[in-house]
Amino acid sequence: MCDTGAILGIGNPLLDISATVDAAFLEKYGLKANDAILAEVKHVPMYTEIVDKYTVEYIAGGATQNSIRVAQWLLTSPKSTTYIGSVGDDEFGKILADKSKEGGVNVAYYIHDVEATGTCAVLITGHDRSLCANLAAANCYSVDHLKRPDIWALVEKAKMFYSAGFFLTVSPDSMMLMCKHAADTDKIYTLNLSAPFLCQFFKEPMMKVMPYVDILFGNESEAVCFAKEQNFEETEDIKVIALKMSQLEKVNTRRSRTVVITQGSQSTIVVHDGVVTEYPIIPLSAENIVDTNGAGDAFVGGFLAMYVKGESILRCVECGNYAASTIIQRSGCTLPEKPEFK
Repeated sequence: MCDTGAILGIGNPLLDISATVDAAFLEKYGLKANDAILAEVKHVPMYTEIVDKYTVEYIAGGATQNSIRVAQWLLTSPKSTTYIGSVGDDEFGKILADKSKEGGVNVAYYIHDVEATGTCAVLITGHDRSLCANLAAANCYSVDHLKRPDIWALVEKAKMFYSAGFFLTVSPDSMMLMCKHAADTDKIYTLNLSAPFLCQFFKEPMMKVMPYVDILFGNESEAVCFAKEQNFEETEDIKVIALKMSQLEKVNTRRSRTVVITQGSQSTIVVHDGVVTEYPIIPLSAENIVDTNGAGDAFVGGFLAMYVKGESILRCVECGNYAASTIIQRSGCTLPEKPEFK
């Protein structure tokens, strides 16, 4: 059993519009086969074209929400997790809320009365996916909502907090309020680097949050980009980069920073208590891989689900690997009825 509201995530709730496309479609809109970006004006027509040209699937998404849904699935006790973000007062917003609630997540959305619910184009080519997010209402989240007594009560109840780095583009004030609360109360604050562009263009708010981060997640390309932007002497060796990340300034000195760097089909690098360890993944044959979208989010969800229960780092990584391997054998960040992790 896990306490109600033990893990709280705050981020950008998006409805994923998922479709298998060709390379020419990506080229038309200046997109890369395996990347994550925010939509620009040139991308706006793309959302209509996807629906008109391809067979699409609508899936509850947004990086943080994905991780929270996966953690909830693994914890099984209803409302072990809480998710906060901003959606529109529309059908897509209702779909997002229903999908998360069906999975047992306690949803505490801010409902924006002007902007539409955000969407994310998930463009699949082979085993790669390109994400292009149109934040819309998700971009309108305000720290004032977080300060509301009923919402702040959820923060006070939580033991562990998580945000994907994408939320740095929306409400860094909310992240700062939450991470300072975590440090003051000796709770766990976790962050994901999420995308290279965040390490490049949002490094100021990222580095304001970083001293409060107890667990830092990322993948190898994000770690390399972070190292370059922070002028690390070593910018290629993932083990060295991860160790250096763990040694950055930290406010809550009662525990050291844990750094977790996934590397796709390669082993996962973890720094815990200053020790670098390499953990093998669960190998899958190419024919079993359906869609890599959400694999990183699922890994985080699995890791957090075990961590909040006080399990070892080994068990956290094993559960993260299980969740990721489950997700990539399905279309989108969708889940079987019950987990089989033992």
